[in-house]
Amino acid sequence: MELKINNQTKQFATDNLTVQALLDLEIPVKQKGIALAINNTVIPKSDWNSHLIKETDDILIISATQGG
Repeated sequence: MELKINNQTKQFATDNLTVQALLDLEIPVKQKGIALAINNTVIPKSDWNSHLIKETDDILIISATQGG
């Protein structure tokens, strides 16, 4: 499966990938403070385990940072 993640095209071996499974692959540690949008639609964290990602989805992963 080919996905666009933060403007980079990446290949994945599986077709049944949930948002949480993708995050486990891309960001295996420190998953707090993350927001995720697919095709410009924010996916609530409560849906991460059930929302399936489709071929060619455009995914944006945002991590909160400290600062002022």
